[in-house]
Amino acid sequence: MLKDLKNTEYVVLDLETTWLTPYREWITEIAAIKCKDWRIIDEFQTLINPERHIPNWIVRLTWITNEMVANAPTIGKVMPNFSEFLWNDIIVGHNVNFDFRFLNYYHYQIMWAYLENQTICTLKIARRLLPWLPNRKLWTICEYFGITNERAHRAMWDTRATLQVLQKYEAILNTAENHWNF
Repeated sequence: MLKDLKNTEYVVLDLETTWLTPYREWITEIAAIKCKDWRIIDEFQTLINPERHIPNWIVRLTWITNEMVANAPTIGKVMPNFSEFLWNDIIVGHNVNFDFRFLNYYHYQIMWAYLENQTICTLKIARRLLPWLPNRKLWTICEYFGITNERAHRAMWDTRATLQVLQKYEAILNTAENHWNF
């Protein structure tokens, strides 16, 4: 898994949504950081107007208000540029299947094609690499590694935190003699 990131471009990403199910819920924010050889080479970030009311409890969780997204582009306007940004790069995320499911659903609705990007999940790596933690939430892993994430549940903050977690994993796996198949 992590070996696949050597000498290739990959994109660390996070989405904020109005809840759990792509075909009933909407994306409100996308953030992504494109890297190569562990260096940042590009970034993508935007709020997205879901064209629907964001529930109050999601506003409290993400700090994304209906007023903030009122003049933001819709997913239909964002997806072509974001698809180009992603290209065929490996996608890395914390619980990446959640984000990928949303991206794939909307990518198909707008671009008439499914994404075929390989994914790497930092949550799955945490389950194997950090089994003693009480849970594998991004917040808990950040706390364990001393990574500051002042705005959890905002896409770019979580993306930057996930990138730092990924770098910690890489450092652990490079310094430890282990038999991990990452």
